[in-house]
Amino acid sequence: MTDTQTPEDRGTLARRTVLAAGGIALTAAGAGTALATGASAQEGGPKQGAPKPGAPEDTCYTLTSELVEGPYYIDADKIRRDVTEDQEGVPLALRLKVIDADTCEPVRNAAVDIWHCNATGVYSGYEDMGSGGGGGGPTGPPPTDAPTGTPTGGPPPGGGGGHQEPTDDERYLRGTWRTDRHGEVTFRTVFPGWYQGRCVHIHVKVHVDGTWTDAGYEGGHACHTGQLFFDEASVLLSAEVEPYASNSTTRVTLDEDSIYPDNGHAGGLLYLEYDRRHFARGVHGRLTLEVATDETHDG
Repeated sequence: MTDTQTPEDRGTLARRTVLAAGGIALTAAGAGTALATGASAQEGGPKQGAPKPGAPEDTCYTLTSELVEGPYYIDADKIRRDVTEDQEGVPLALRLKVIDADTCEPVRNAAVDIWHCNATGVYSGYEDMGSGGGGGGPTGPPPTDAPTGTPTGGPPPGGGGGHQEPTDDERYLRGTWRTDRHGEVTFRTVFPGWYQGRCVHIHVKVHVDGTWTDAGYEGGHACHTGQLFFDEASVLLSAEVEPYASNSTTRVTLDEDSIYPDNGHAGGLLYLEYDRRHFARGVHGRLTLEVATDETHDG
């Protein structure tokens, strides 16, 4: 039986250098080996990426929503498509296509970053934060006095939050790769887990106008910062598989999440493909990111 999913800002980056690291190549065909035979995505309604009915002639696509970067971004230092390292979890082949919303053409040679927590809700580089962006809730009795003064600092790391400095040198489930002539890039990772205050998601950035060198990607600017989301059915299936099943953190659903813009695929909701009876074998996710290449969106 096959399960299918139905539709539902920092200034210009002055210089960005990433160090090359080996990665395991993953092709679309290779990704399919993790999926049950015959699995397919049947998309209902107008296909994502199709022209909007009644749109002006110079507008071909709906821009993908710009969302908060979050506190756990690390300027990429891993040029690779396989970001799994030694992390356990359901295999996820993630295929993203980047297109220019003005010209409707694929954006080739863009640098695409992804980063997300592991199956138990922990981000590499921030393991001291634990699952939930801060190592748990407050301890001791709640305060009884009325608050005084003006609050300082940013929002809690579990939500939108300002950038947090890394606490360690781990970099699993993070990587950068270049789009091909079709504007496509495929990553091999694992289905993300969840942590305090957020639904299951993957962070993504698209960098353009930079230069690929032997050292990686230099210069340019981020034209898109967003997040990718998973439908509730797939997350519930993941919760039945270890190590997700051992995650005792209260999970926020997609509908409850404060960051998901509730606009379906334009907001980052992935098209997913998997065998419901054998979810642990793997999931294939895909989405087209419609971006404004002449704009800067650092989240």
